[in-house]
Amino acid sequence: MDELRGKYVDEITDGMTAVFSKTVTEADIVLFAGITGDTNPVHLDEEFAKPTPFKGRIAHGMLTAGFISAVFGTKLPGPGCIYLSQSLKFKAPVRIGDTVVARVTATAIDREKGRVTFATTAHVGSTLVMDGEAQLLVPKRPA
Repeated sequence: MDELRGKYVDEITDGMTAVFSKTVTEADIVLFAGITGDTNPVHLDEEFAKPTPFKGRIAHGMLTAGFISAVFGTKLPGPGCIYLSQSLKFKAPVRIGDTVVARVTATAIDREKGRVTFATTAHVGSTLVMDGEAQLLVPKRPA
């Protein structure tokens, strides 16, 4: 089972970072709308979205936020961690064809409680599209 385990809290150091990249597709947006029920036409209908401030369709903000979750669940801390909280600020739209690079960086570690705080960002190229902060519960090493 060790291959399924992520890092223990004592293995995480301040400044440790990991990334996940994904190019957003039409299918991603349609499937996300179907799964969540968020069928806002700004995400699904180009004609509706053209007169908006975005001048066209945009991906759901929470789809982009999901890429942060992917980093946590698969890379840092990895399998076994529990998402406790997340603050988000959406800075710019994500569109079909954009490659989102989600990054998490450990900023505070409470080894006694097994809690780690992370700065979270998502970029498309050099453009910051989302940032925030998350707190996770990270397993302690068995005694």
